[in-house]
Amino acid sequence: MSGPLSGRKIVVTRTRDQASELSEQLRGLGARVLELPVLKISKAISKDALADVMLELGRYDWVAFTSANGVRYFFEEFFRLFEDIRSLGLLRIAAIGDGTLRRIAELHLKVEVQPKIATAEALAEAMVETGSLDSAQVLVITGNLNRDTLVTKLEEARAIVDCLQVYQTEKVDLTDEPAAAEFRAEGADAILFASSSSAEFFAAQAAVLTLAPGAKRPLAGSIGKLTSDSMRKVGIPVDFEAKTPGLAELVEAMIAKLGAAS
Repeated sequence: MSGPLSGRKIVVTRTRDQASELSEQLRGLGARVLELPVLKISKAISKDALADVMLELGRYDWVAFTSANGVRYFFEEFFRLFEDIRSLGLLRIAAIGDGTLRRIAELHLKVEVQPKIATAEALAEAMVETGSLDSAQVLVITGNLNRDTLVTKLEEARAIVDCLQVYQTEKVDLTDEPAAAEFRAEGADAILFASSSSAEFFAAQAAVLTLAPGAKRPLAGSIGKLTSDSMRKVGIPVDFEAKTPGLAELVEAMIAKLGAAS
């Protein structure tokens, strides 16, 4: 297939479930995609914490989602316990990330706060700008590796914040993964990191991902500043970075970089 990435091999480091969207986009641009899932995400919820939240769901003013996984696992539990979406009551929704927004839209729910930049800092600032946080009850849906930034900034705005972890992110052992063997032997034109976790877990498996002599070192791309910072901390050079956090922006930055390097 012809396109701006025709003849290019691109490595995607997202989970198997999440890789399809990005992989399809890259193939549509002519790329050969090598999926190298360095992490996996699974449901992980404390029954006691879940019970506390669901029994008192009506007391919350806001719920904040920072990932599509959070939406998925939260509402799996919600619909297990409630038959009607109206059981959410007057809960207002804040969210970041295109995938997150699509998940919420599938439920025919309205997102009231959606910052242009998909970061926890931007989400907190956008929520503060509503002028509704003083003494407001806010439920933040999280994973095991979420930063405290959103919670801290909301509390600084005098919100009362509860967190509910609904998923966990873990490293995938790539020792016997055929894609890892192909990567070691051949390398690639570019490798994409869409989260800090993917960069950290990639670096943690350096022993099974070290390129063989003659293999092509890929240009490494980051979805945003936070991921770039994590890449540098673990020794991964940042060859290009999305102008604003987002998969489409990451692909755009890669195309520009590969074009300039050819």
